[in-house]
Amino acid sequence: MRITLEALQILDAIDTRGSFAAAAESLHRVPSALTHAIRKLEDDLAVTLYVRDGRRAVLTPAGRTLLDEGRHLLRAAGELECRVKRVATGWENELRIALDAVIDPRDFLPLVELFYRETSSISSTRLRLTTEVLGGTWDALLTNRTDLAVGALGDAPSGGGLRTQPFGQAAFCFAVAPHHPLASATEPLTEREIVAHRAIVIADTSRQLLAREAGLIGGQDTLTVPDIASKVAAQVAGLGVGYLLRRTAEEEAAAGRLVIKRVASARPATPAHLAWRSQHEGRAIEWFLEHLTDPRASAALLRNPAGA
Repeated sequence: MRITLEALQILDAIDTRGSFAAAAESLHRVPSALTHAIRKLEDDLAVTLYVRDGRRAVLTPAGRTLLDEGRHLLRAAGELECRVKRVATGWENELRIALDAVIDPRDFLPLVELFYRETSSISSTRLRLTTEVLGGTWDALLTNRTDLAVGALGDAPSGGGLRTQPFGQAAFCFAVAPHHPLASATEPLTEREIVAHRAIVIADTSRQLLAREAGLIGGQDTLTVPDIASKVAAQVAGLGVGYLLRRTAEEEAAAGRLVIKRVASARPATPAHLAWRSQHEGRAIEWFLEHLTDPRASAALLRNPAGA
């Protein structure tokens, strides 16, 4: 084969580093070795890959095409190497983790840091964190968008080949801005009173499963926002009302930004789960499952001091 991975790596390094000298340094080779390799490749292909532009070597259109397409091969070779290592070591090439929207990704980062610290010498597993809402967390597993779901709320869909484990309870409070009309209303609030006001919601992210709703009353106007932070901000601004995780609502109330109101038909605490596909095996997912089954993990991620 005239085009080798080594030659493609040299082309990539020259383009990335900006010069033959810098590329040689990054590859721990002398510049003359790179020059010789490029000239041999040009001779083998009978094309010109570089032309001189003053003191710089610039890729020709043929050279640019070779580099752009060659980078696909380099990535594929890298992924193949990782897959081979996974077979040999048991570590996944990539682990995709979907966090339910009730979990602030920032609260999950200490666990990510611990994973890197404990596995850096034995694993090259890449992590990909995403956020899903309501049924979308289950849907992400069923449609193979994720490998591990953390904090999936409610019951698992049937017949999906999923394994689940309890992950505590998500407790909610109904909260409104201090200047919102419901802030001064007599408690407990009735559904008739609540339905007259806009609800701030985050849309279910399901792609195949039927979308779920939580804490809404039929016929209630809604403002849909992209995430929990936006929901909190919208309720603080008085744009609408709705349920928030208890600890979040309590923190906002303590700061004077929201008022917690008792509701006649309050949203009950919702069971949360860890979930993964039964056929998925790997040491990275095992590591996370081991650490997430610690009650302190659910207490921190669901912002529940009792961890229940």
